[in-house]
Amino acid sequence: MSSPVTPALTAEPQPPDTGREAAGAPDERHRLSVLGGLAALSLDAMASVAYGPESIVLVLAAAGAYGLGFTLPVTAAIAVLLAVLVASYRQVIAAFPDGGGSYAVARAHLGRRTALTAAASLVVDYVLNVAVSVTAGVAALTSAVPGLYGERVWLCLGVLVLVTALNLRGIAESARWFLAPTAVFVLSILTIIVVGLFRDAPASTAAAAGHASALADDATTVGALLLLKAFAAGCSALTGVEAVANAVPSFRTPGVKRAQHTEVALGALLGVMLIGLAVLIGRFHLRPVEGVTVLAQLADASLGHGAGFYLVQFATVVLLGLAANTSFGGLPVLLHLLARDNHLPHVFALRADRQVHRHGVLFLAAVSAALLVGSGGDVNSLVPLFAIGVFVGFTICQIGMVRHWSQQRPAHWRAKAALNGFGALLTGTATLVVTGTRFTEGAWGICLALPLLVLLFEAVHRAYARIGERLELGRVPGALTPQRSLVVVPVTAITRLTRDGLSAALSLGDEVIAVTVAHDTAATEALRRDWELWRPGVPLVEIPDAHRRLGPPIADFVNTLATEHVYDRLTVLIPEVEPVRPWQRALQNRRGAVIDRALRRHTDAVVCQLRMRM
Repeated sequence: MSSPVTPALTAEPQPPDTGREAAGAPDERHRLSVLGGLAALSLDAMASVAYGPESIVLVLAAAGAYGLGFTLPVTAAIAVLLAVLVASYRQVIAAFPDGGGSYAVARAHLGRRTALTAAASLVVDYVLNVAVSVTAGVAALTSAVPGLYGERVWLCLGVLVLVTALNLRGIAESARWFLAPTAVFVLSILTIIVVGLFRDAPASTAAAAGHASALADDATTVGALLLLKAFAAGCSALTGVEAVANAVPSFRTPGVKRAQHTEVALGALLGVMLIGLAVLIGRFHLRPVEGVTVLAQLADASLGHGAGFYLVQFATVVLLGLAANTSFGGLPVLLHLLARDNHLPHVFALRADRQVHRHGVLFLAAVSAALLVGSGGDVNSLVPLFAIGVFVGFTICQIGMVRHWSQQRPAHWRAKAALNGFGALLTGTATLVVTGTRFTEGAWGICLALPLLVLLFEAVHRAYARIGERLELGRVPGALTPQRSLVVVPVTAITRLTRDGLSAALSLGDEVIAVTVAHDTAATEALRRDWELWRPGVPLVEIPDAHRRLGPPIADFVNTLATEHVYDRLTVLIPEVEPVRPWQRALQNRRGAVIDRALRRHTDAVVCQLRMRM
């Protein structure tokens, strides 16, 4: 019979359980309600209403007015896909309450490498979502105020800093800030739809006056390829649907029910807005024009070129700028799961006081800032890359759920598997079409980034496996054996800090020696004389050095002790002062840091620091 092994002895190194606070369950105040979840996690999907229908219209405009007649059928197909995705992710939330979405599904049913591909696709999509949302919001602002166009990069970085700061205060805190803009935008779109359905179609709109039409005049044939391109372009409106499933742990108890309600509410609102706007596009016979968005034309046609029109534009600007919050809600949780599975550094699994995955938030902000600067704040250079990653994740998730139903076989499992299989077919087709049509526009970069991220995840996993092997994790350790140890304490003068350091060293090792680097003959003789008068019972060793160095001579001395094989363990205890106030750190001589760096770089000794707060 094998010996029992405690749960702590896992096969690989695991990060500490950071999902619970020391006092018990996490503070519910810092978690999401249904409304809070809509505000914090649906901004990406809601904001896509501003560019999703326009993407369809721009593609169909190549076939002239006849092609625009297919706007509603294409939008209806996207709405069907939306319903399939919402139903699927509602099941994902119940089956995988720890979050992770596509990654969690693939990890359970499709193997590690497929799961890492799904995770890589989500990482890419989340980062691009931040960059696209921020640049699109700033682009809408600079369109209204052209004088700010030259400062668009700084404006983008300013918006990014604002969103990052709010998320560092906690996802529930950020949800409170974003609830009002989300509500204003959704109510504005619904008002456009309701008013537009009962208003006579105007001959033209003031917003489009004086702008050149982007409609082809001589094309009247609509082929399957054009419809597929329009469908793939419109699928950009579905980005963000998976965010709720990725962030289930961020919801208040019962988290699964609240997350499911949030997913359904998101799908219903998004579907109503997409279908409603498509109906109005056909009813008003709108045509794409250069310099004016389709949403602006619809607002003008429904509400007139007055206060309502400018309210919609302002709400769109704000929501596009803040839509990046979806990524800040979903990506840190995904990075937490990857770190828990040893595919990323364990620091990403740590949570701050407000249930914030701080390192994940800062990582997302840093990479997004690099994209914003690299693109020059130009949304058009980023949009072609958008949505490819998330549709790879959609497809993998749907296939994984088919495997889930076939293995679990609950009631009506065939119908559920058929639904997910149909969704996999749709999202897979969309993935191929989007990648193929945008490959030369930058999609090749995504095709390259995904395998590179998977290789990175696997490299980190191998590194943790090697560490686990050396630590003998998963094995019952042998009997404890006493070890003879020596503690070395660097000193420069006889002070209270020296006394406390030597006292601590006597409790750590069998033997203790103090060492000092002899730079100045007079200072060394004075220290030797005072040491003999003090008589601490610890020998003082003087290390000569003609080059007036500090760290390397002590490191060489420790290595010399190690070669003598007299001691099983060598420890260096560095006493140093830690100022109470941050500004006082500039007054420190940093001797302890110099010695610590040299010892860690050039020796195998155990290095400890004894801090005295003053």
